[in-house]
Amino acid sequence: MKYLLITLVSFLCLNFSALAESKGLVRHVVMFKFKDTATTEQIQSIEKHFASLPKKIDTIVGFEWGTNISKENLNEGLTHCFFVSFKNQQDLDAYGPHPAHQAFVKELKPILDKVVVVDYVAK
Repeated sequence: MKYLLITLVSFLCLNFSALAESKGLVRHVVMFKFKDTATTEQIQSIEKHFASLPKKIDTIVGFEWGTNISKENLNEGLTHCFFVSFKNQQDLDAYGPHPAHQAFVKELKPILDKVVVVDYVAK
């Protein structure tokens, strides 16, 4: 009986842990406005560099990006949106200080005018 109870409690703990993980991916949404002095070549280099990060950072499980096409004119100058997905908060936390991400930030900063970042758990 004691063995059965321990097995049952272990099973429930593992399932609750899996349930917490299945609540949704952690999404990292990043939007950029580049300086007016940024060249097309510099912006294209940033696009390519950001798009290369999933190959360099194994905690990234999803990535997409695009440029603003809204006709509402509510983007406040933000032109680029990058959507990065992680399995959990710990994987997102590991992304920030990762050397590949830091190299990207170093290239980005000189031409960046404004950035907006939103992180959330997908529901």
